[in-house]
Amino acid sequence: MEETPTGTPVGVDDPYDHSGACDHLTGDGRCRFALDRAGDDPAFAAARRADGYECLVADDDCEWRDCPHYRSTTDGRECVRCGLEEVRIAHETESRPLLEEHHLSYGVAERRSAARRTPSDGGAEGDDPSHEITVALCRWCHTKVHRSFARIDDDASPDPEAFAAREARRTKEQAEFGFQSAADRFGDE
Repeated sequence: MEETPTGTPVGVDDPYDHSGACDHLTGDGRCRFALDRAGDDPAFAAARRADGYECLVADDDCEWRDCPHYRSTTDGRECVRCGLEEVRIAHETESRPLLEEHHLSYGVAERRSAARRTPSDGGAEGDDPSHEITVALCRWCHTKVHRSFARIDDDASPDPEAFAAREARRTKEQAEFGFQSAADRFGDE
């Protein structure tokens, strides 16, 4: 199983099996990285420009792992392991989100700052390009994946604590929908 730079499991054998479309892919199939950040990799941008900025993966011979700038990050709406949905309460800054971003694979910047590199995470000697791949996990599944051999593709139900936290937020959200005049709310007469 793949590991983080600190040695904890990420819950998958191959991060690319759980990755989505590239974050740099535009709706019309062009590479936004080559369009917006040409100065970061001039040779890559020149190659994309020669092909009309078409995404490298549009070629039938290429996969996401072949692109040096591939990146797939989560939208964070639902836990990929247990299906728990995020419920955020606006203007509540002290509550911790139900869902967290979980890295299946780390980009170059994340690995440079890590204390340890391993061949399994595509360290400096690895042949695989280093891509950032993330999925959304609820706090409870995130802990299980990092502290045990739980996998993100396990057939799991939401933890009772997770379900209770989500329902408490939904109750609070429903209470906000009801109308209450300022006089009633603050006791003005």
